[in-house]
Amino acid sequence: MGVGMVNITISGHPGSGTSTLVGQLEQHFSWSSLNGGQIFREQAKAHGMSLEEFGQLCTSNLEVDRELDEILKERMLSETSEIIESRLAGWWAYQLNIDCVRVWLSVSPEERARRVTKREGVSIEVAHEANELRRSVDLSRFQELYGLNPEDTTPYTHIIEASSKTIGDLAFEVISILEAKQ
Repeated sequence: MGVGMVNITISGHPGSGTSTLVGQLEQHFSWSSLNGGQIFREQAKAHGMSLEEFGQLCTSNLEVDRELDEILKERMLSETSEIIESRLAGWWAYQLNIDCVRVWLSVSPEERARRVTKREGVSIEVAHEANELRRSVDLSRFQELYGLNPEDTTPYTHIIEASSKTIGDLAFEVISILEAKQ
């Protein structure tokens, strides 16, 4: 591992803490990150569309969705971001033979809903329904696009049960994993 290459991928469902963990790793190591959502926003702007409009396009046209994943994979191979965060980042690193730590954050549906409620100010019921709908839609989409289940932990080097961990405890665990690899 070193500067100018992917050191770690972080994946998990919405509300699992991936973005918060990435922020901790960036601060601790002075690393940069690339988020799949960042590519989504860039492409929405390039198409002259709002995020909602572009999301609808991706849903109705799987080729656009596939193009976003190809952009992410290309950037994983060519950019200098040490941290890659997206639902399928671990899968892509595995398939591209990128030698890095691949983390899946496992968090119970109840805890994910609680975190989304805190972050977005919606009811726990609304957060739970939205999370489950997104999980179901993503599962169907990724199976149709690539024949894979994002919840299959095969490509991950570390599956971390993070439901009851504080961000400090989680960051300490992942930092320890990364330092042991160096």
